[in-house]
Amino acid sequence: MGRGETGPVERVDCVIAGCGPAGAALGLLLARAGLRVTVVEKHGDFLRDFRGDTIHASTLTLVDELGLGEEFAQRQQQRVTEVRLAVGDHEWSLADFRRIPGRHREIALMPQWDFLDFVTRHATGYPGFRLLMETEATGLTVEQGRVTGLTVSAGRIPATLTVAADGRSSTVRHAARLPVRAYDAPMDVLWFRLSRRASDVVRTAGRVAPGRLLIRIDRGDYWQVGYVIEKGGYQRLRAAGLAAFRSDLATLEPALADRVDELRSWSELSVLEVRVDRLRRWHRPGLLCIGDAAHAMSPVGGVGINLAVQDAVAAANLLVRPLRTGTLSERDLARVQRRRALPTAVTQAGQRAIHRRIVAPLLDGGAPPAPVRVLERFPALQAIPAYLLAIGIRPEHVRT
Repeated sequence: MGRGETGPVERVDCVIAGCGPAGAALGLLLARAGLRVTVVEKHGDFLRDFRGDTIHASTLTLVDELGLGEEFAQRQQQRVTEVRLAVGDHEWSLADFRRIPGRHREIALMPQWDFLDFVTRHATGYPGFRLLMETEATGLTVEQGRVTGLTVSAGRIPATLTVAADGRSSTVRHAARLPVRAYDAPMDVLWFRLSRRASDVVRTAGRVAPGRLLIRIDRGDYWQVGYVIEKGGYQRLRAAGLAAFRSDLATLEPALADRVDELRSWSELSVLEVRVDRLRRWHRPGLLCIGDAAHAMSPVGGVGINLAVQDAVAAANLLVRPLRTGTLSERDLARVQRRRALPTAVTQAGQRAIHRRIVAPLLDGGAPPAPVRVLERFPALQAIPAYLLAIGIRPEHVRT
């Protein structure tokens, strides 16, 4: 893995901006197919807290298809078979993954840096793969209306195909001036850590009180906590003071009351501004956007990693042959968007419906809305949200 040096300006089959889940997965798949691929990542490592880290059944199946399932299972992770939500003294079951088909009837919780390390370590075993850390994508090179490569902090990288996988604030997407369609979201999320003790109940659940929704994720030796607030509410929360926030947190989740003092400054909280958007067109000649660069997802359901990886698999399945034969055209790139547009649109529509019908009423202090009560009354129906979360619309399979 290089750090900030592009070396000789050598043309590659594909250059990928961003080594998140989409970029890492696509790099592995293209290198596995014998292509020359360079992935650039502006950071020096993957160690950043509070990124998406829910690995759903569809992604676990893809890992199996790559022949890496047994090794992946040895990595530290937690497997979750059910999603529950606590309102007052009652817990409501929202999704039961044990009711879905297939080998993987659960989701895995793994820090994203571990997932990226796993993927890139296998990618580096192929001679055509190169990962450049501390190398920031700064723009595009364009000749006669066609994108011909990437400009980076250390020079430029010419390529037959340039892929933007550099996240929701994509520099490459901005440089390409691709049109975006944005949707409203009623909430933001504060993420932080609190210690976990051996006596703590091992579960992943949400807890609701008027105006607040708390998510607790088991990380083995600590809890990753998400505190959902109304959109734009962070400044009001901060103005009230950290002591008031700790007190409110202890009231909302009494099981954590004996450790809220571990939060000593606001710098220990990370604010996620929830956005939901997608590109109207994911491509232009020589350029394709995937993952968050093509569609920013809400944290609802934790589906971001899985949509990104599915994009990468679809792109590899459809583009390896034209890249090998030197016949890549914008029509090929449009096929990737057509393949992934429906799953993206349906998933975002579902997230927006959850925002409106479940999250917003709960944040307003209402009782659990009808969909939650129906799922509790008829447990067999929990297979539906479980399937949509864990497998999704049009799951991809490795065909390269």
